[in-house]
Amino acid sequence: MSTATAAVAARPGKVLADLLPGSRTQSAVGARNVALVVGGAALTGLAAQIAVPVPGSPVPVTGQTFAALLVGTALGARRGFLALAVYALAGMAGMPWFAEGGSGFSMPSFGYVIGLMLASAAVGALARRGADRTVLRTAVTFLIGEAIVYAVGVPYLALSTGMSASAAIAAGLTPFLLGDVLKAALAMGALPTAWKLADK
Repeated sequence: MSTATAAVAARPGKVLADLLPGSRTQSAVGARNVALVVGGAALTGLAAQIAVPVPGSPVPVTGQTFAALLVGTALGARRGFLALAVYALAGMAGMPWFAEGGSGFSMPSFGYVIGLMLASAAVGALARRGADRTVLRTAVTFLIGEAIVYAVGVPYLALSTGMSASAAIAAGLTPFLLGDVLKAALAMGALPTAWKLADK
């Protein structure tokens, strides 16, 4: 086992956010957790504004899925879920930071927002078990997260628009598969590299 691999393996049960320096007093940790949650929500909201319309689909290609899964992986299940819950609640309350500056919960794509909350918790739980420390595990972790997003988003799309299941899959899943592979590839490079840098 290499020195870098041994160092990473010596940090069981931790996610990247746990490695941030700072005071370990209860109040300081609480304040840091709040900042991480709010920052994760803001990052997702900003990434959602990177949107490319998909012809024939009410769901655009955006950066929000990548950001949400990155937030969940880096913060862990609890903080990742809370960050995406803050993102969802603020958007429902009128903050225009859903895809393409949208807000509210009547949009056909709102199911994907719900899916993002669940996916961020899932990838965060996997990351705490070391699933973001190697290239292959990171790719699998992101693909699991993306599958969760679609498992909620596509049925919601069908119900909210009256589409058939096949039409919802064609509009809300198929056009995004290539992009999801690219997102997983980005994560494959970024997260294991972050762990290696943290252990130097």
